[in-house]
Amino acid sequence: MKNMHVIAALMTVLVFARFGVAQETTRPTGLLSERGLTATNFPQHKKLADNVYVWTDVHPSGLYVTNNLIVITNDGVLVADGQKDSPTTQKMVDFIKETTNQPIRYVIVCSEHGDHTGGDDVFPSTATFVSSPASRANLAEQAKGDKPGRPKTIVPTETVTGRRALKLGTTEIVIMDNGRAHTSGDIEVYLPAQKIFFVSEVFSNHLFPQMRAAPPKEWIQTLKNLQKVDASWIIPGHGFVDDPAVMKEELAAYEKAMEYIVGEITRLHNAGVSADAAMKQANWGPYGSWPVFDRNGQTAVQRIYDELDGKLK
Repeated sequence: MKNMHVIAALMTVLVFARFGVAQETTRPTGLLSERGLTATNFPQHKKLADNVYVWTDVHPSGLYVTNNLIVITNDGVLVADGQKDSPTTQKMVDFIKETTNQPIRYVIVCSEHGDHTGGDDVFPSTATFVSSPASRANLAEQAKGDKPGRPKTIVPTETVTGRRALKLGTTEIVIMDNGRAHTSGDIEVYLPAQKIFFVSEVFSNHLFPQMRAAPPKEWIQTLKNLQKVDASWIIPGHGFVDDPAVMKEELAAYEKAMEYIVGEITRLHNAGVSADAAMKQANWGPYGSWPVFDRNGQTAVQRIYDELDGKLK
């Protein structure tokens, strides 16, 4: 019987050698605590292909993680997104310096939010920052409030609309705009040869959607667009990076979650229920138990109501 318990335990735990930690695979979750992890287990990096890494560190909330993509080529390094503050981002920069002599040439701002840009000032001043036009405008506005002694807001000098292909050495990199989602200017980074797709905050692995700056109905279509891209690895902006098959399943599940949430809140809105009452009356289905529902649920209700009422800013 003792051996049976040991075997059962081994079957429910998968050890990721590159991360060096045990992670549950039987219950999807985006929370550190439910994976048996704490902030002391981070930062982590995982090799996805030759010279391609996902870098992971802890979100400001301490509840889940934020991911970045690192692409090392024979003509420089491209990084997609940063981390919450300068010391946290510096750890990633140090890892890159230890891994290659190639300079960081591009930083792609896939999400303009502070948990992804708060430490951008530690990237080399020679790096070219690229974002969507909307994110550039928002960061330029934010930069007006910069104060001495505080981290500097880095405003991208180049923008992408639709699609832009880069060639760094022999590595092809495509920057994509698949539509608005979590922010007003989400973009993604795709490696066609390796079929690696970094989608930033368009997708958070098994975390209840944060809609404070989102156009909710557009977000659903953007998630559909992502699934048309021929990718083996799908890397979310937040949440754990499990094996490729699981990540595809979770992206599809995230789209279904968005459709369900928007549909249910739309039903209550059309029935004349107030936004405050809708939070309590909604049938949240399985999504009421998703991680960070308690933090993001009411915001989602209000954002959907604002979109339906034509009040989104």
